[in-house]
Amino acid sequence: MSIVIENMTKSFGGTSVLRGIDLTVDSGELVALLGPSGSGKTTLLKIIAGLEWPNAGGLVVNGSDWLGLAAQDRRIGFVFQHYALFPHMSVRDNIAFGLTVRPRVERPGKAVIAARVDELLQFLQIAHLADRFPGQLSGGQRQRVALGRALAIEPTVLLLDEPFGALDAAVRRDLRAWLRRVHEETGSTTIFVTHDQEEAFELADRVVVMGDGRIEQIGDADQIHDHPATPFVARFMGATIELPVQMHSGRAEASGLDTSRLPRRALPDGPATLFLRPTEIVPVADPGGRWQVVRCASNGAVLRIELSDDAATVHVDLPRRAPEAQGLAVGTRANLRPEAGAIFSDRRAPVPVQSRQQEFPRKEKSL
Repeated sequence: MSIVIENMTKSFGGTSVLRGIDLTVDSGELVALLGPSGSGKTTLLKIIAGLEWPNAGGLVVNGSDWLGLAAQDRRIGFVFQHYALFPHMSVRDNIAFGLTVRPRVERPGKAVIAARVDELLQFLQIAHLADRFPGQLSGGQRQRVALGRALAIEPTVLLLDEPFGALDAAVRRDLRAWLRRVHEETGSTTIFVTHDQEEAFELADRVVVMGDGRIEQIGDADQIHDHPATPFVARFMGATIELPVQMHSGRAEASGLDTSRLPRRALPDGPATLFLRPTEIVPVADPGGRWQVVRCASNGAVLRIELSDDAATVHVDLPRRAPEAQGLAVGTRANLRPEAGAIFSDRRAPVPVQSRQQEFPRKEKSL
């Protein structure tokens, strides 16, 4: 089932939550909505499910206008962060629930329902839990049951809202790989919401980065990591160091910075900002350097270095055995050599919302 969202807006009490969303999800695609709290991703998911209504915009699924359909008529499979299982029902009855409450004319017979539940219990590898109650299950087991209940109705679209947010890190890793296999075997069109970058990039065919009710960028892990489309994306992806530079003929220049490793950028001459991650900078000892090392700490593998000048402080993560790390100590003067980074012109005029959405060609996932 393909999904087409056009110029969607939503406000709550005068506060804009969605500011003109345009997004197309192909049939059978798994797309992640990634962003911080308040970026609008859960609101967008709820509008697709029919749990919220937009102020304006279009929502077309497989050629049908879904804004004219009530939630119960959309046949959505929805998985919440906190499972939302019925505590008084067994695993088997929880999974069967969506089928048993259908209108009588649409409701399958008991034998058909039982067969469908048995099939899902085997598929989700929880057949041995069929007669247990939610209170007797671990968090990971409950999330499998919740997914089974969503899949039982053979949903047109599967929506997951922070599905692993309540689980510990080890269980989350296992369930991510498992969910990807489930998606590939069912071929469902799936959208899931997360604020976890690792989760989004590991699971999704494409990642939609959202901020302040807008789509900032669409792409895969490498595209978004290496080529952030906006300062917001750069910061969200960990570029916590921002240094003023001057652009000249496509090159970034600044005192105390060796920018020779950075490629030329198609930016106008004038002031700009260089966005860097702590792992993208190499301090090079220089008695006349702009920066001074004020702190060094090692965790065995990484040397964490804090450098300062009169105007700024920079934190660098350098492999402890790197040649450049030798001889660095508190008091050492140094210049900085960025190995990578994103640059945004400070003279750039405001960009219309729609043109800010940068999308790269889709990359096929190997099965």
